[in-house]
Amino acid sequence: MNPQPATRNPQSATTADLLEAIIASTRRIVEVRRAQEPIAALAERAAEWPSRAGRFLGALARAGGVNVIAECKRRSPSRGVLRADYDPAAIATGYAAAGAVAISVLTEPTFFDGSLDHLRAVRAVVDVPLLRKDFVVSEYQLLEAKAAGADAVLLIVAALRPAELKVLHDHAQRHGLDVLVEVHDAAELAIAIDAGALIIGVNNRNLRTLEVDVHASEALIAQIPADVIAVSESGLTHASDLARLIALGYRAFLIGERFMVTADPGAELSAILTVVGADQRVGPGADTQVRPYDVGDAARTGPKPTRVGADPCVGPSSDEP
Repeated sequence: MNPQPATRNPQSATTADLLEAIIASTRRIVEVRRAQEPIAALAERAAEWPSRAGRFLGALARAGGVNVIAECKRRSPSRGVLRADYDPAAIATGYAAAGAVAISVLTEPTFFDGSLDHLRAVRAVVDVPLLRKDFVVSEYQLLEAKAAGADAVLLIVAALRPAELKVLHDHAQRHGLDVLVEVHDAAELAIAIDAGALIIGVNNRNLRTLEVDVHASEALIAQIPADVIAVSESGLTHASDLARLIALGYRAFLIGERFMVTADPGAELSAILTVVGADQRVGPGADTQVRPYDVGDAARTGPKPTRVGADPCVGPSSDEP
């Protein structure tokens, strides 16, 4: 069982300090785990897993389809319990059958009711690439992710100093893990690019206020280098959201709560993929001619090309994946 602070009430943190509270809780949990299993022993367990570097990145770079990272999540800080009968292995099996290119598994215990056991359970039943979705602040968590069968980890720019982000990003790659670097605004995007991110996710939800604004994805796409995989996260409630963002240059989408609140998450994913696949249209002014990702890009230096964005007209969205 993963240790959890007994006194923290996930609903007690005000939105203004939510991210700070989650990070503080995470650091305490990591300290407890490290005391129970030293990092050297954890590293030995992680080394037993072969490198799966590039599987997550390759799945998101796939051309000719709609690339959805479908998420397994029991609770959200803003809405509470999303799924009382939460069975991540069963949900993941449905996602894989429906066509998810990757699966995200929440492992943060205090605010999201997540667990590394959930990640292990999902790894045991599906072979699609897995993302450990957590608030990573330590190399210890990277080793935990690999030892539990993850292909990739999430690094959140807002939760780390730029130097910490760079170190963790490089450590993750050294351990054979792909990295989804999450940003919310232009300043964070610049930090992610400087850190060498190959996959950048734009979170339409502000982690400090919990407010959702899909315009975040629209505003930042033109500043994301064309050889970086752009992922849109949060607030994506309709197939039209995905079609519009594909036209702008997004290569993948992370969606969770939209599926978690339905009777059959896998069937809901399948329905969205069917609609987007049938009705996808490229709007005028959108540059979607982004070449397939070449792993050689990781070694390239110098200025990177940027996309030319469109000027879309979009309605509001409030979902939190």
